[in-house]
Amino acid sequence: MKLYEFQGKRLFADYGIPIPQSGLLESATDELPFAAPGVLKSQVLVGGRGKAGGIRVVKSNGEATEAIEDLFGMEIGGERVAAVLMEEKVDFSSEYYIALTHDGGKALPLMIASASGGVDIEQVAGEDPEAILTQAFDPLLGPLDYQIRRAARSLGIDNARDLGSLVQKMYRLFRDTDATLVEINPLAQTPDGLLALDSKILLDEKAVYRQKDLFGSLLVEQNALSGGDERLEKEDTITFVDLDGDVGMISDGAGTGMLTLDLIRDAGGEAATFCEMGGITNPQVMYDAIAAVMNRQPEVKSLLIVLIGGFNRMDEMAEGIIRYREENGIDIPLVVRMVGTLEEVGKEMMSEAGLSTYDDLPEAVEEAVRLAKGDR
Repeated sequence: MKLYEFQGKRLFADYGIPIPQSGLLESATDELPFAAPGVLKSQVLVGGRGKAGGIRVVKSNGEATEAIEDLFGMEIGGERVAAVLMEEKVDFSSEYYIALTHDGGKALPLMIASASGGVDIEQVAGEDPEAILTQAFDPLLGPLDYQIRRAARSLGIDNARDLGSLVQKMYRLFRDTDATLVEINPLAQTPDGLLALDSKILLDEKAVYRQKDLFGSLLVEQNALSGGDERLEKEDTITFVDLDGDVGMISDGAGTGMLTLDLIRDAGGEAATFCEMGGITNPQVMYDAIAAVMNRQPEVKSLLIVLIGGFNRMDEMAEGIIRYREENGIDIPLVVRMVGTLEEVGKEMMSEAGLSTYDDLPEAVEEAVRLAKGDR
């Protein structure tokens, strides 16, 4: 599950990670949280907002008001700007990159640091891989002192203790929330110390059973911002957004849905829908979600259903899919990625109904895109 910047920074503050003074604007008519100068940052769940003009430095309240109206009228990467975060303008001498993630090969958490902060870290990795320091560490012990000192030398930070305090707070957040990524880019060196000027947090949706309250509150907030005005008028939790492509997409979580949209585009396709069932769902909600796509997007050329059951049971999802097909028919290719709670039962039900399932998300996405292009 990908978080908005303001959600990530709220978690930063909860764990004592320093962030700038800020306030969230949910519409162009909201009052400014403080007087300009400041920085206005569009809140979207896709990358590239800076290059797209989604971040503005404003010197006056009048300039801020005009920029806010402009930002709320933008789409970035096909996503409507959901909110605008206004932050104080910060004076700093250096920018760094620091992140915690997982090293899949070693099955250990990984600290990544670079003195080239404030830019695309993938670009840095491609152009100057030696500018990036990576260190795996024991998940029980966390980053050790010698690793912090090594990172401080690599970044050019004189006070390793300040960096160590920040990294330890990042690791507590990373561990406590079942995150797969906690990233600060840039981390700024200010006269008052280190300051997180941005946040990027990804939470592991497979851990939703341990993080029910956290996922629930974040998802409700995201739905209210990005899809609340297009929520179906039903007593379920379906959020439906029409898009311009030809691959119908249904997911059982907003984070999974956002990831799948990116993967569809990476595979050379375009999504026709963002349909997210949200929360704890059941066979009828699954049935209704398919009906929503088929009825509202008659030109869709393939239907991709992405299921990662934490609370949701895959036997119930299979029941909803099978019942819809039996009662209505589905005359386009259907691709279902099904993993999670009771997946073996769900997959057996699908197989008995003559429907195949996938375990690998990228593979399922590529198949749905291929079929949408008519490659049978």
